[in-house]
Amino acid sequence: MSYDDITMTVDEGVATITINRPEQANKLRFETARELHTAFREVRQDPSIDVAVLTGAGDKFFCIGGEHEELKSLDYSSVMPVIDLYEFIDTMPKPVIAAVNGYAVGGGNVLQVVCDLAIAASNAVFRQVGPLVGSFDAGYGTWYLEETIGRRRAKEMWYLNNKYTAAEALEMGLVNEVVKDGPVLDRAIEVAQQLRQRGPFALAALKTAFSGRHTGVAGQARLAHDLLLTAYRSTDEADEMSRSFEERREPERKRFYR
Repeated sequence: MSYDDITMTVDEGVATITINRPEQANKLRFETARELHTAFREVRQDPSIDVAVLTGAGDKFFCIGGEHEELKSLDYSSVMPVIDLYEFIDTMPKPVIAAVNGYAVGGGNVLQVVCDLAIAASNAVFRQVGPLVGSFDAGYGTWYLEETIGRRRAKEMWYLNNKYTAAEALEMGLVNEVVKDGPVLDRAIEVAQQLRQRGPFALAALKTAFSGRHTGVAGQARLAHDLLLTAYRSTDEADEMSRSFEERREPERKRFYR
């Protein structure tokens, strides 16, 4: 699929999704969020892709939040689908790595927080500016930030709107690693290849477990669904019970009951 605001390439099982608006500091607008959501759905549906890496074009900005587009309607036909994007990244069963190549501000910081892992360039800067511009994120940007760096630090970040260097972000647990030498994208892809050596079903189950505490019934449904898949594939119970039902006979319990 062709995109206007992003690019996506796939190599050796890893999809690299790049916000491609460097002249606008890789800000999100309606089209950007929609295309990102579509790209991650492509990743989810493509059996040849195991891991996604999210980054920004250029070497200065990862993403500095959203553009203030004029709302033409409140029926969600023109509302930026950024919550849909956060939710999909958080719940899709394949790992997503943020390669933070520069400023991650506002919604851009939230975007890297909802990814599974974050690797930062040494020049990366992290910040929440909501109250400075009369804005806030009372969802993923607060709940998940608190989970990531702790309650006091999260409140500090939101209330005081300080800038944090990559080294400070690493110290507080906001990112997993800082790359001092070489492109951060190269390191993120290297980590993605490490993940490809792990069991994909196991990683998906772990991701569900981590997100399940916040996603309520959706998380529980995913765990139950995955458990059901293993029951179908590794036991005789489902096979015999369904066969006996179709054949209108009593099930041969000795086939699966011990």
